[in-house]
Amino acid sequence: MEDGFIKRVGGSSEALPLADEVIDATDCLVTPGLVNTHHHLYQNLTRAYPPMTSAPLFGWLQTLYPLWSAIDEESVYVSAWVGLAELALSGCTTSTDHLYLHPKNGGDILSAEIRAARDLGLRFHPTRGSMSLSQKDGGLPPDDVVQDDDTILAESEAAVARHHDRSFGAMTRVALAPCSPFSVTVDLMKRSAELAEKLDVRLHTHFAENAEDDAFSLQRFGCRPMEYLKEVGWCTDRAWLAHCVMPNPEEVKELGRAGVGVAHCPSSNLILASGIAPIVDLRAHGVKVGLGVDGSASADSASLWLEARQAMLLAKLRNGADAGSARMALECATVGGAGCLGREGEIGEISEGAVGDLAIWSLTGPVFAGAVADPIEAWLRCGPTAARDTIVHGRTIVRNGMLVSGELESMLRQHDVLSRKIQRLS
Repeated sequence: MEDGFIKRVGGSSEALPLADEVIDATDCLVTPGLVNTHHHLYQNLTRAYPPMTSAPLFGWLQTLYPLWSAIDEESVYVSAWVGLAELALSGCTTSTDHLYLHPKNGGDILSAEIRAARDLGLRFHPTRGSMSLSQKDGGLPPDDVVQDDDTILAESEAAVARHHDRSFGAMTRVALAPCSPFSVTVDLMKRSAELAEKLDVRLHTHFAENAEDDAFSLQRFGCRPMEYLKEVGWCTDRAWLAHCVMPNPEEVKELGRAGVGVAHCPSSNLILASGIAPIVDLRAHGVKVGLGVDGSASADSASLWLEARQAMLLAKLRNGADAGSARMALECATVGGAGCLGREGEIGEISEGAVGDLAIWSLTGPVFAGAVADPIEAWLRCGPTAARDTIVHGRTIVRNGMLVSGELESMLRQHDVLSRKIQRLS
């Protein structure tokens, strides 16, 4: 690597080029840095919150909205820093975040989480999320966490102008992300798609997450979520969708034809009993399937390695033992994620000219005894669970399983205070 990019890829039999630093990866698997395509970082402030450990999606949301309405710049910065550090330890080098909650007195929380990513050193794709359909209008969120459509669109355009970097290898890019059909107006979905086209940025939303989602769409819009998606202009290769658990076979084909991406969130879908997304079928029809850890209040563990393993196992369960392989899951965690974010050939691969983002995984010790035939299957079936080293843009973020930053303990202390405050325990 040189200046943050991969300059050359060679075989182990070749002479080593001159370098300022050489990393010995003997007995390790080296992969592209993993790409997280769906998250809600602030939710780690309410991780494993007891009242919500056995609730389905809609009830889960309605219980947590009042707690989340207390987030502000400080809590978003600290929760983003801690959440991104957790991801880095799991080999993740690029993460998105769906920040759809903007309390009236919360301040500029999008800038706060972007600052956290820069301070830690991760490549970041935050989304300027939004909610505009409150309970009084037939939506789920309370009035104090929604904004009107014009304010959302104006702030979205300002966020892109301030933070979006269009250069190859950019560390920060911004997408537009109305939260979901049950929390935004039809008009906002349409106007967001138009604004994304104008600004040439990507679109993200929750989609077909569970049976409740389907029922809401049928009751409110008189159609299935897929028809709604087409009606509002989102059936485009500019969009990637979170969850996508419930598409029928024809809708799977339509998503593929449109070039839409899907963020598969297996752990969250299991915890909320949403179902198993048909990722084998989606991939077969050309959908770019990435992985997402989802919010830490639903998936609880922000480990992209764990999501890759869950994706492999659930693919076997749904489509047969031969359908889900470690290579399939690794593809979702890397090149699939790059496809969702519109960065193919740039992130998620080890190739000359691509960004210098790598994860190094030790394949030694008792858990790997006997796993000598296939290092990729060994990596996901036996598991190191955490990366030995995580490198972002040529800079080591995790070394020997530990964060390089000396800020971790201080951040964890701050996070504990803020979590107790938001959960109303202090």
